[in-house]
Amino acid sequence: MSETPITGFFHAGVTVSDLDRSLAFYRDLLGLEVSMERVFTEPYIFEIVALQPAAMRIAYLKVPQSPVIIELIEFQGIERHSGAARPCDPGTGHFCLYVGDVDSLHARLAAAGIRSRSSAPVTITAGPNRGSKVVYVSDPDGYLVELFERRTAAAVGEGRPA
Repeated sequence: MSETPITGFFHAGVTVSDLDRSLAFYRDLLGLEVSMERVFTEPYIFEIVALQPAAMRIAYLKVPQSPVIIELIEFQGIERHSGAARPCDPGTGHFCLYVGDVDSLHARLAAAGIRSRSSAPVTITAGPNRGSKVVYVSDPDGYLVELFERRTAAAVGEGRPA
């Protein structure tokens, strides 16, 4: 194939049970910026998802210092079931955000009652990200968000490859 059919990345979507509660996590605690929020009732959107909810309340959140958008979707007026699962279960997803100080952010999230998979951020000890620190936290519906603090040159060690 001489030309790739993929031409870029638009957004990643997460279905939520309560958009206001999720905005308190993604906007207020993580610092993502809401760039659009509205209630969709147009028939085309129901055709896309092959469902007939009464409405879909959607917010786009911009990830700072990147072109990435996280889309939060609350289906309204239709029976819903939790999709929360363990990281090893097929169909489970996560996305990863770069952060400046994962220890401080993790402490602030824990104080706000946000759960994480590990008790504290973990330092990566092997591979291309050696020296970086990471923690998986759960959003209000159990969707996993990876918080990744990039390694510093000092953390890697005197010029040795990571």
